[in-house]
Amino acid sequence: MIQAFRAEILSISRDPGNDPEAVRHEPDGLLVVEDGVVAARGPYAELAGRYAQVPVETLPGLVVPGFVDAHVHYPQTDRIAAHGEQLLDWLERHIFPAEKAFVDKAHADAVAAFFLDELLRNGTTSALVYPTVHPQSVDALFEAASARDMRVISGKVLMDLGPQGLNDTVASGRAESEALMRRWRGVGRLGYAITPRFALASSDAQLADAGALLAEHPDVLMHTHLAENLRECAEVAARFPEARDYLDVYDRFGLVTKRSIFAHGIHLPDRACGRLGQSGAGVAVCPSSNLFLGSGWFDFAQAERHGLRLGLGTDIGAGTTFSLLHTQGLAYQAAQAKGTTLDPFRALWLATAGSADLLHIGDRVGGLEPGQEADFLVLDPQATPLLARRTRHADLAERLFALQVLGDDRAVARTYLLGRCAWNRDMK
Repeated sequence: MIQAFRAEILSISRDPGNDPEAVRHEPDGLLVVEDGVVAARGPYAELAGRYAQVPVETLPGLVVPGFVDAHVHYPQTDRIAAHGEQLLDWLERHIFPAEKAFVDKAHADAVAAFFLDELLRNGTTSALVYPTVHPQSVDALFEAASARDMRVISGKVLMDLGPQGLNDTVASGRAESEALMRRWRGVGRLGYAITPRFALASSDAQLADAGALLAEHPDVLMHTHLAENLRECAEVAARFPEARDYLDVYDRFGLVTKRSIFAHGIHLPDRACGRLGQSGAGVAVCPSSNLFLGSGWFDFAQAERHGLRLGLGTDIGAGTTFSLLHTQGLAYQAAQAKGTTLDPFRALWLATAGSADLLHIGDRVGGLEPGQEADFLVLDPQATPLLARRTRHADLAERLFALQVLGDDRAVARTYLLGRCAWNRDMK
């Protein structure tokens, strides 16, 4: 099946901070999709003749690659906007009780369905997702993602030091993880990530076993949290006094590799940043969550000095929005708070190809380049009266920045998966 879409098209396949030629923009472009994969892309005037027999659908608005959420918790959906507390107390008061309910597969099914539909409504087509310690929470997510043809990476949470009803053992954590890998890894557009919750939630034995699992399965990722909150960092230092810093705790257990994705990383010494850069591991930046919990701001300048690989995450439910569009605007504010200015094109790259590369799926999504899967969305710069007024005489950079700062789910007119419209604002 061949489809053709005429629209203004924008993508950034590489970090524009390092490569000014990375921005690809066709003011009047043609995107040709064959069996869900981009077959051709370029100026309409150049390509139209080659595909004269293919019906062309004109898309009003700005077409960009589907957003890639590099860190989000689907079981926390119902605890978004939970008042009070910083990280550790917030977990105890709001999150752990909510996650215990995922022992019920029917509950997990219902939340997973809502969660993924909410991602699509916000233009997110791929995501690295935390479930809970319960294997059925992973099954529910993967079943729902498969039904929607979404590219989702996830894996059972490991936390043998978790509270009653939200814990496992070293043996059960390994057995359940291996069973889930056999069941789901490589099925459709799904991927697996070994997922220790964070250093304080697992025993030394479980952290060591997670490192062994990672070494045994070279096609899976490792996903955890790092240096999010000052009290958390202090408690990690107290429990692991021999470690040089928080990252070194994970390093001692074989968990710092090029396949490792660490959420947050906002309280890192230069030594840890240097090690991250050297290892090829990366950080999912989560500005909404960091502000909501009072954790701090990510240091983009420090990350750039050390060559860190970066992506962008909403981190629901400490994050306050499913919108990676709006999260790009918050990343700008986070950078400003640390004395750095984030270019709007680099912000878009972080939410698309940057996150895709971080998750090792950059060859398949994130750039709308020929050979990649045709996941994209249509942004509407006139979605609200304020946006329309602000962008009426704006150039591309100004329009993009206004969309990031003033936009949200309302600015997503349509979301496409493999060339199929999976969300249409006008037909909701």
